Amino acid sequence: MPFVKCISVRSTVKRSLSYILDSEKTDDLLYTASLNCLTDPECAYMNMKMVYEQFSGRNFNEPVPKSGKGHVKAIHYIQSFDPKDNITPETAFKIGKLFITKAFGKNAQVVLATHLDKGHLHNHIIVNSYGIDGKKFYANKETLNKIKEISDRASLTYGVQPYDKSKAKRTTIAYNEWKNEQRGTSWKQKIRVEIDGLMTWVKNIDELLAELEMLGYTVKRGKYISVKAPDQKRAVRLQTLGSDYTAESLSSRILWRDVGSGTINPCTNSPLRNSYGSVIDEGESNGINVYKLSALLSIINRDNLRSIGEVEGKIEQLKYETEKTRKAVNEMETKCNLLRSLAAQAEEYLSLMNKPSLTAEEQFLVEMYRETLAKQNIESTSDYEYLKGVIVETEQKAAPIREHYDKCATLLQEYSDISATYNEISQGDYISKFIEHERKEDEPQTRPRR
Repeated sequence: MPFVKCISVRSTVKRSLSYILDSEKTDDLLYTASLNCLTDPECAYMNMKMVYEQFSGRNFNEPVPKSGKGHVKAIHYIQSFDPKDNITPETAFKIGKLFITKAFGKNAQVVLATHLDKGHLHNHIIVNSYGIDGKKFYANKETLNKIKEISDRASLTYGVQPYDKSKAKRTTIAYNEWKNEQRGTSWKQKIRVEIDGLMTWVKNIDELLAELEMLGYTVKRGKYISVKAPDQKRAVRLQTLGSDYTAESLSSRILWRDVGSGTINPCTNSPLRNSYGSVIDEGESNGINVYKLSALLSIINRDNLRSIGEVEGKIEQLKYETEKTRKAVNEMETKCNLLRSLAAQAEEYLSLMNKPSLTAEEQFLVEMYRETLAKQNIESTSDYEYLKGVIVETEQKAAPIREHYDKCATLLQEYSDISATYNEISQGDYISKFIEHERKEDEPQTRPRR
């Protein structure tokens, strides 16, 4: 579960915005978002400055007094994730977006940035102390406790758990009940069938578990994943459903589901292929995870890979190409995000301008939007229409770049797995590692009293 702390910003907000919107910390601003302002540091600062000065009656740049703390201009929250949560930057960013929406409401001015530059993922959130409706946001112990609760709920939505409940000790049960549980293949078979049906389309194991929950199953995540069907008395660990249903096997089945489809023309003289083939043959009788091995062999055949040296040479080329394309994709995505934000403000601005009369709050919004849009040379309906055309054109340019990046990233992952697995095979301990892993996973259950 992420840890949340709060810092009151009493000096210049501009420096804080520039820090959190650092392209090197946010993967070229890919993981940034905002509410009621833009994600560009200069524009966000200008938007917040206008709102703060309108409703506070004070200067946004006033220095901190020599005595006393000074006025709070913005609140800086840091939402830090435990490395043990093992989440991706995309998930941390999604949690951050849900968090700011639920915590601060539709009228707050908020900038979110997910930082990847430390040993752990963390979200930076800067909130203007005044919203666009003029209401002041107070940062105190009470609001921090509420913020932490909302952070926990947002995290739970994406499967980040507060603690591992699966370690609770199992109580002794009557012998007949235990015997029926051991004989309960019908429940296990029902779960297997349900999982097999979902495996044809889910993207990862987290999505698989979420879909099971949607179907009414109770899922416990932790060191061991257990599932309980509706009306079933006790949950069962996935590993007890068979070797095809361990967390590792399910992940491999999903990851390599579509690999190797179509016609395969195997190399007639490939030491690499022979090494994989022999391990797969042995693995079938030792209960090891052969999904990944079979898929990797399909890739070796598909791409006519003959030696590990050839694979490693391709890996170096793909690393360079993937990184170059990733930067291009991020640059296009950042540009598209900024253009979309401008278009949203322009649409709201033009809508307000067409109203016969405006409230004081609406008049203030018109002034704020006008100032932001003028800096981007957007002042009329024709400018807005041109902006929409630029967005379409930019997205069309970005599409083939994204496609090329996805292809390179997929190949890099496939070839890297081939190389890493081959190294284990060549050391002669690949099968023994799998057998030892399966032995540790298959812990004996507590036998009840008769």
